[in-house]
Amino acid sequence: MMAEANRLTTTPDSTLDATGLLCPLPVLKARRALKAVPAGGILEVLATDPGATKDFEHFCRTTGCDLIEASEQPDGILRFRLRKPA
Repeated sequence: MMAEANRLTTTPDSTLDATGLLCPLPVLKARRALKAVPAGGILEVLATDPGATKDFEHFCRTTGCDLIEASEQPDGILRFRLRKPA
């Protein structure tokens, strides 16, 4: 349980604000942003497109990234945390 809490409170290596962007732009911008994230690092993506949840699930399956968080914040913003493969 403690490891789960630490994982969700870990500061991301980079944050991408993709709010207001529609599919497929959040995923395309995340792919580009991941290039600057170190292996094993975390990219946090903030989005508002409801389709982003399925898009990021598929993105992680095809790229080998771990989707360590997919949540909706109280303000309606979707937050995704992806761990880049080591």
